Amino acid sequence: MIKDFILPDIGEGVVECELVEWLVKEGDTVVEDQPIADVMTDKALVQIPAPFAGVVTKLYYAKGEIAKVHAPLYAVQIEGAVEIADEESVAAPSAVATQSTVAQVAEKVAEPAGNASGNASVSIEEFLLPDIGEGIVECELVDWLVSEGDMVEEDQPIADVMTDKALVQIPAIKTGKIAKLHYRKGQLAKVHAPLYAIEVEAYASAATDTVANAASTAQVASAEPARQGKALASPAVRRMARSLDIDLSRVSGTGKHGRVYKEDITRFQQQGSSNAVAAPNVAQVKEAPSQASQTQVAAAASVVTQRVDTVEPIRGVKAVMARMMVESVSSIPHFTYCEEFDLTDLVALRESMKVKYSSDEVKLTMMPFFMKSMSLALSQFPVINSQVNADCTELTYKSRHNIGMAVDSKVGLLVPNIKDVQDKSILEVAAEITRLTQAARSGRVAPADLKDGTISISNIGALGGTVATPIINKPEVAIVALGKLQTLPRFNAKGEVEARQIMQVSWSGDHRVIDGGTIARFCNLWKQYLEQPQEMLLAMR
Repeated sequence: MIKDFILPDIGEGVVECELVEWLVKEGDTVVEDQPIADVMTDKALVQIPAPFAGVVTKLYYAKGEIAKVHAPLYAVQIEGAVEIADEESVAAPSAVATQSTVAQVAEKVAEPAGNASGNASVSIEEFLLPDIGEGIVECELVDWLVSEGDMVEEDQPIADVMTDKALVQIPAIKTGKIAKLHYRKGQLAKVHAPLYAIEVEAYASAATDTVANAASTAQVASAEPARQGKALASPAVRRMARSLDIDLSRVSGTGKHGRVYKEDITRFQQQGSSNAVAAPNVAQVKEAPSQASQTQVAAAASVVTQRVDTVEPIRGVKAVMARMMVESVSSIPHFTYCEEFDLTDLVALRESMKVKYSSDEVKLTMMPFFMKSMSLALSQFPVINSQVNADCTELTYKSRHNIGMAVDSKVGLLVPNIKDVQDKSILEVAAEITRLTQAARSGRVAPADLKDGTISISNIGALGGTVATPIINKPEVAIVALGKLQTLPRFNAKGEVEARQIMQVSWSGDHRVIDGGTIARFCNLWKQYLEQPQEMLLAMR
């Protein structure tokens, strides 16, 4: 049977895309997962695969045209469908391309209809994304754990999706073959909407559509002339051309296959202005050369380079982070406290230990020392490890020191936390940091690792910053930003200048719960443990 392929959602807010290149032509036989077309959204090139094997009967767009999301992109004669070949119904086509298409379709459907009834076939079922959290209407597709065409078992993990800082794994509903994955990595999937399609075995009578249908479809395709004069350009470039009232077909593109860029439009506009001044009437130019020259100069001076703003939707983890940060700032009165740490002795201690204790599973960085010393200081100042309820009537002192670390992952900012730092050794903390860092950077952090944090560390120094004003990770009451480690001159006890390893740290506290004196005393104790590692050793239990 002939089936239309409906162009799925290919990006948040994207309702159309440009057909950059057909990778097949009408009449071609394609296999499942074979690339069919390249389409361009605004600055994103997407390759569309074939969900089914079969014969391509119709391409609904010409190269360079704008394809609509949720509209047919192409039609395919599904491989294995049984149809009756009727020579009389296919004798009429006049175009050579139409005859070729019908001949290829007829080859696929030559099996007698009498053999069709009772044959095993497959039915395609859509898996609707269920409710995965109260009030959640969408989630980000972090990673597909299968590919189109894979055979899966019931309850086999299919995909990882990210809700509001929680990673959820979606299982297979039945045993079968993955027919279609409706989203790409990084896109937002809608709750109660199809997430993927799966082929499951069923027994039913085969369809008995005739080749006449295919012939008429192909005939219509051949009768529709391809639109001419279309330029190869992204939607953003097209918008720029429309705003300047420029016909893109007249612009020479400098990109691959003649693709038109914004710079080409700007160049065309400038050339057009010059030509409009210089070319009109040779006789007039001869009569008044000086006047024409002055006009050219004036026109050239008036040409202003047109620049078009780029609009990019905020989505996925970035959208979640934006909402949480707005809520944190609008509901928590932040105050900032900064201090300078001299980490010269700690750096020397870590350098002497890292060769012996570092491995593929354990990276002995500075962070384990920061976390363990922070946990020791939290034992003396439990209010820093507390949480306040929404209306600020109750304060809960958390018994566990679950210290989070902000990680710039490929899906956005994630804050996994190391559980029960108060009960772990420095090497155990280092092993957990290594594990969570690798998981976060690949976007595959488990939900349990993102929940129940009690205080957070943001290491801005890894990117070169020194001082910051971090936003509290609600419902926590404090967060610290670590600046970069710098070699700076400082006076020693004898009044001599020497090189020291200096780091700036910046605290943000919830002023409803913590006052400046409390966070200063807490920070001084934490500083003591880090500047004098032997003090940290003595404080451990």
